[in-house]
Amino acid sequence: MNIRKIIREIKSIDNEWLEKAKARTAQLAIPPRALGKLHDVSEKLCGIAQTLSPDTSRRAVLVMAGDHGVAVEGVSAFPQEVTGEMVRNFLRGGAGINVLARMAGAEVIIVDMGIIPDVDKSCVGNAHFRICKVGRGTANIAHGSAMSREQAEEAILKGFSLASEQFSEGIQIIGTGDMGIANTTPSAAIGIAITGISTETMVGRGTGVNDQALANKRRIVEQALAVNRPDPEDGLDVLFKVGGFEIGGIAGCVLAAAYHRRPVVIDGFISTAGALIAYTLCPRVSDYVFAGHCSQESGHRAMLKHLGIEPLLDLGLRLGEGTGAVLAMNVVEGAVRIFKEVLTFEEAEVTNEKTNSTV
Repeated sequence: MNIRKIIREIKSIDNEWLEKAKARTAQLAIPPRALGKLHDVSEKLCGIAQTLSPDTSRRAVLVMAGDHGVAVEGVSAFPQEVTGEMVRNFLRGGAGINVLARMAGAEVIIVDMGIIPDVDKSCVGNAHFRICKVGRGTANIAHGSAMSREQAEEAILKGFSLASEQFSEGIQIIGTGDMGIANTTPSAAIGIAITGISTETMVGRGTGVNDQALANKRRIVEQALAVNRPDPEDGLDVLFKVGGFEIGGIAGCVLAAAYHRRPVVIDGFISTAGALIAYTLCPRVSDYVFAGHCSQESGHRAMLKHLGIEPLLDLGLRLGEGTGAVLAMNVVEGAVRIFKEVLTFEEAEVTNEKTNSTV
């Protein structure tokens, strides 16, 4: 399988099923569209799955991890070794994503897309670990490309394969997450390259850097874009020049969801950078994407606007890991249950105000 073939096979959402879903929503024994975005979510799911009985009960979140050479430029409040340490914490089940995924009933799959250390899964006894290392961290984007074009394609295809594996095993909806010290820097560079938004708007504090470090981070992003000159019309070009291995993996997950006609809930800033790469390669993928939340990172809303999707939650989150994605899976499940379980006016023997009669 290559990226061109994947893209050729991706179709837009089925509008016939979308209209059928809207017709059913109009029959539910509630005021017209009284549950707002929940109706939009359930109808989109019907269009994706081509059914009026969508099912999202089997869930998984893929947490993609990668290190970044640009970390040496002082763009993060944390040292680079935290990436590997947090991967071990994920595997122990002790991180924020583990807690929220347990609550949401979602499996957690941790993926080494390109961290510097090796993590021996046998030492922590967790089977939900995949080693798909494209390299031991990217190069410093402030001085050249993050990776080769071949590595960028490899990262996307590995993410595609992992998500496809989940779907083949019966997972009905996936979430995307990330771990990688300094990865808001390449994500911001991707966001600027593709959307054209200003550095001041797009580059935020990430892990919580101070004003001086924020100014430095913005300078580094501008330098990376000037040095590499990514082509905004070519997602692979953007990824290999200013991206990250885990960002490529997330892009592959988004492509896989669209290819297999399954929904994907993206997390925050880094996951949305991955979705932007996928969208640039194939705009049709946005039909299959749900935005879990709007990150506190300053440029996230502009990235979502470019994708044409609205966030399901806005809770001031900025942790990453997939936390916002799994929280939003509860909203998605609520939308499904409303659509399938609320009685119609006729079934409930309730007067429909539009006809002023009991049906």
